[in-house]
Amino acid sequence: MVNAGLSDPTFKQMRDFIYEKSGIFIPDAKKYLVESRLETVMKEKNMHTFEEYLSFIRLNNEDEIKRLFDAMTIKETYFFREPQQLDIFIKNIVQKVLEQKKTGAKKIKVWSAACSTGEEPYTLSIMLKENPSYQNIFEIYASDISRGALESAQRAVYNSYSVRNIPEPYIRKYFSNSGQTYTLSPAVKVPVKFMNVNLINEKDMKLLRGMDIIFCRNVLIYFDDKAKQKVVSYLYDNLNQGGFLFIGASESLHSVTRALRPTIMNNVVVYQKV
Repeated sequence: MVNAGLSDPTFKQMRDFIYEKSGIFIPDAKKYLVESRLETVMKEKNMHTFEEYLSFIRLNNEDEIKRLFDAMTIKETYFFREPQQLDIFIKNIVQKVLEQKKTGAKKIKVWSAACSTGEEPYTLSIMLKENPSYQNIFEIYASDISRGALESAQRAVYNSYSVRNIPEPYIRKYFSNSGQTYTLSPAVKVPVKFMNVNLINEKDMKLLRGMDIIFCRNVLIYFDDKAKQKVVSYLYDNLNQGGFLFIGASESLHSVTRALRPTIMNNVVVYQKV
């Protein structure tokens, strides 16, 4: 049992530690969230104070830090999120990349960064499978900082909330339904390669060079300006020349970088490395 609440000084130290390791900035107003989520972890370890847990985590045990990330990351996602962007991806961007690569070139590499429990990369896999001319020309990579989220993604069993935006024909074609759960078809899972990646870790990010299209949507909102610039610079480095970056519809790179050129397609902003 936790004997005392999270004091302001300990919260600030914990927040600084999380920021240093992940780039995620937690505002004062979210102190309650840190307290409630860490209590669960502390009970697992039979720790009684937040100060004890902070001392423990500072020992820099990689597994424990990843467990901390699992506790602190927000896993809000669902299939076919922001469909206008997905429409541009399949109808415009894929063709542009194909034209750049010419006939007989290497496969197109697509990366879903901060993929959480897998709904985004699996959405991309479904959309590509629905276009026969795109068969066998894609490699889909998906990464997240949370190992727990990745384990869930690899199981690929979802609730009704996650699948609520999927067109009914796709539900019937690509999922088996058992009560309130929906299990994804292996045919959609096979093309997706999952990786445990921290977006502010240069070593991790170098594993994903040579991408043609990157989705990093609704992620940058959790970083401050300094961390945003760092992450976006790594994304830039990982894009091939002429490659495209999707961020969240409510996000902007206006104050973050001028290295990626914004292009508007049917009211959707896409960034390109030119």
